[in-house]
Amino acid sequence: MANQNQEFVHIDDRTAADMRRKGFDPHEMEQSTQMILYYLYTSLPAPPVSAASRLSALRAPSDVVDRISQLPFALLRDIVSRLPVKDAMRTAAISRRWRPVWRCSPLVFADAHLIPGAIEGRRQPVRADTPGLVPAVTRVLAAHPGPFRSVHLVCGYMDAHQRQLARWIQTLIDKGVSELVLVNRPWPLEVPLPAALFGISTLTRLYLGIWKFPDTSGLRRGAGAEATFPHLRDLVLSAVLIENRDLDFVLAGSPALETLGIQGNKNGVRLRLVGQHIRCVQICMCYVESIAVVDTPNLERLLVWGSMTRGGSCIRVKIGNAPKLSLLGYLEPGIHMLEIRNTVITAGVRASPSTMAPSVKILGLHVRFGVRNDVKMLPIFLKCFPNVETLHIMSAKTDEVTGKLNLKFWQEVGHIESIRSCIKAMTFREFQGVRSEVAFLKFVFQSAQALKKAVIVSAKGSFTSIGEAISKVRSLTPDNWASNCSVFVYEGSGPEGGGLWNFRKGCDFSVSDPFAYH
Repeated sequence: MANQNQEFVHIDDRTAADMRRKGFDPHEMEQSTQMILYYLYTSLPAPPVSAASRLSALRAPSDVVDRISQLPFALLRDIVSRLPVKDAMRTAAISRRWRPVWRCSPLVFADAHLIPGAIEGRRQPVRADTPGLVPAVTRVLAAHPGPFRSVHLVCGYMDAHQRQLARWIQTLIDKGVSELVLVNRPWPLEVPLPAALFGISTLTRLYLGIWKFPDTSGLRRGAGAEATFPHLRDLVLSAVLIENRDLDFVLAGSPALETLGIQGNKNGVRLRLVGQHIRCVQICMCYVESIAVVDTPNLERLLVWGSMTRGGSCIRVKIGNAPKLSLLGYLEPGIHMLEIRNTVITAGVRASPSTMAPSVKILGLHVRFGVRNDVKMLPIFLKCFPNVETLHIMSAKTDEVTGKLNLKFWQEVGHIESIRSCIKAMTFREFQGVRSEVAFLKFVFQSAQALKKAVIVSAKGSFTSIGEAISKVRSLTPDNWASNCSVFVYEGSGPEGGGLWNFRKGCDFSVSDPFAYH
């Protein structure tokens, strides 16, 4: 049995044996865990320093004078704070002038720098690395007096090292840390985070991956309670087992929060957003019960991707006070029950100012064009966002084909302001060429007077060639169509349903449209 399990990187012997005993193939769990970790790691911020950079130096001058050591002490501290921890510690051996520099510099530390090949991506951390990694991390944290500017601990299998983890958290409390990225390598998934985490009041960025979140039921909350994380601006929870009451506790205790990300939540997210500084919220690949934007005067982006439900229930998405919300998606008409202010958007609701979100300029919709009721909700959703300038449509394949609507349906839906007068750019991904898709695109091409650019990406395998896809799209444009709109047709090459959502791009405000096709 031991030899059989040597091939596993993410699954321990006990888990693999338990899977086989229950009649499951542990290789499938290995593959799914690898995918989860890949997505998680691509979502993490890069460490502020890199161990993979190549260093170079000019030839030493003939007078052999050490001019670098003569630089001001503050500049030496800045230099050392940009080095990987091993190199930074070694600077103490250069000369007496350098000896105190590392201890006086805010520490930047990534445990991946301690595993040969890990930071360069040549290999993944494995369970056998952890027994040596844990004491090395302990030594580094103990050797530096603090404060810590950035600490990334993402390579350890921590199920057997929870006592050491608790010591690390206490050290960070005592010495102070600004950015903390803390990931547990599975399995198991339910390794508990120490409740002492709430004592790190200096945090400005917190990324947690694959933990069981501490129970907050015994902690003080409500009016008069001190903020748990008074300076926290960025919070990301990836594959973290967290109850909704505990999520509410953290959000209520983070008054400075600007960005929130939740990935891979299996419990069923019930999110209530209230915050004066929140700018971006991303909910990806989660079981979701409801998302209520209650009072967020500075919210600019709400990104929901890969929502899942249990028992076929709908997900309530309420847009309340969010006057700056400019980017919203991907809403799914068949899954998301949209509510604007206090009105649930249904087929019988007439468009009015109270049922509209006029601030939204970029809208993403995920539509099952083979499901009749989903397509019927599409124009109703579009009427709620009259000022959309960029529309992104993702067509979803489904086994639940219940009827395909033709062009006559769209001609009878009435005036859609955003389609007629506002939309300047549109992307349509996973185009399969089915009747409901064709009818929608014909309607857009006939109605959109401001459209300047349209990008159509075919679903992989839906057409025999890119030429066939181009011919199909060309047949949808009217003969007298204005020539000032450019139409681009691409052949899809990614996985069915599109690639994974780019979490970093979603919260990067230098990227004006994270939904854009590249």
